[in-house]
Amino acid sequence: MANVCEIPKKNASEKDIDEILTEYRVIAVVGASDKPDRESYKVAKYLHEHGYRVIPVNPNISSLFGLRAYPSLNEVPERVEVVDIFRKPETVPEIVEEAIRKGAKVIWMQKGIVHNAAAETAKKHGLKVVMDRCMMVEHMERAKKESSSRS
Repeated sequence: MANVCEIPKKNASEKDIDEILTEYRVIAVVGASDKPDRESYKVAKYLHEHGYRVIPVNPNISSLFGLRAYPSLNEVPERVEVVDIFRKPETVPEIVEEAIRKGAKVIWMQKGIVHNAAAETAKKHGLKVVMDRCMMVEHMERAKKESSSRS
């Protein structure tokens, strides 16, 4: 059994995260929920409201914020740049394999999600990897810094 309580061995740098948040706009949210109290709902909504193209991926929902949801990453008919994962660590290797086949550029494992072996697989295929960080929080922090540097 895989170690379910890992610490990232090598995580994305602040510069990598800056680039991901500015360069990539199409985000598949794997494990997106239609329940407003769930983190995946809050993050997907925030990203959608901040100009990202959000693609919900969850076999148990048909849509989110009027956006069509897909049962799996494989079934998303369009290009995906970032795969934002809200699933248990043991599901990450399969999601990474789907992301590689899909031609994604980034694997983003949300807060509390780490899978070092899957991260290495993604990196070997040229993907950038972020683990145990919240995409919404990272975006908010950068927006806050940007607005305070303008004042």
